[in-house]
Amino acid sequence: MYKLIAIDMDGTLLKEDKTVSERTKNAIKAAKEKGVQVVIATGRPIDGVTRYLEELDMYDENDCVLTYNGGLVLKTKSREVISKIALTGADLHYLHNLSKELGVNIHAFSDVHGLITPKNSKYTEVEANINGIEININDYSDIEDDHSIIKVMMIDEPEILQKAVDNLPKEVYDKYTVVRSTPYFLEFLNKAVNKGTGVELLAKHLGVKQEEIMTFGDAGNDLDMIVYAGMGVAMANGFDEVKEVANYITDSNENDGVAKAIEKFVLK
Repeated sequence: MYKLIAIDMDGTLLKEDKTVSERTKNAIKAAKEKGVQVVIATGRPIDGVTRYLEELDMYDENDCVLTYNGGLVLKTKSREVISKIALTGADLHYLHNLSKELGVNIHAFSDVHGLITPKNSKYTEVEANINGIEININDYSDIEDDHSIIKVMMIDEPEILQKAVDNLPKEVYDKYTVVRSTPYFLEFLNKAVNKGTGVELLAKHLGVKQEEIMTFGDAGNDLDMIVYAGMGVAMANGFDEVKEVANYITDSNENDGVAKAIEKFVLK
């Protein structure tokens, strides 16, 4: 029996219009009624998912959420931190300089300042609009080297970002967890951070075994939790590399893929 279900949001839980289908809501509700802990596992900050947590009744005292691709795991209502693995201001300065060399835009999430960017751009606007948060213009000169930075993102048109990816120094992959969450978002996190680690830390907190975990995802930043779980489920619309390591491939996000797999493996 599965006791913990972790679900990615964009391309997985959410349809293309950013809504959750009634069938998926009902499947999640039924799983929770069976005593299964259902959590969202996202690259977004908690402020970007609160309305979905409330809509899915995941906002009680014991409900949890994985944010920033597992960099910050916390209780949804009290925001009590279960685990946190961050970058530093020194990392931000290094990646900012690299972004200038590569010719791509950048922004980051600071514990203190929220979403910060040296200049506003199209995809920082996308980030802010998705999450319902403010953009803070900051040239990073006042960010101290020991400042806590949850994640840094290079953001740009897909073809521009791809060129940057192709030219990233090898040392970047040695220093950071690097994930392409969308064609226009490249994310940099602490080397110890990925959704798999986040799920593992949450499972240990809850006393859930690895084989009792089910995860859903579609993109590169979901790969680690798909591999880690006893039942890793890839979406039909997912990246090929995610499908290749999944235990099961369900239907697409547009066709109730999450609901169908929960019905098959949890509610049967």
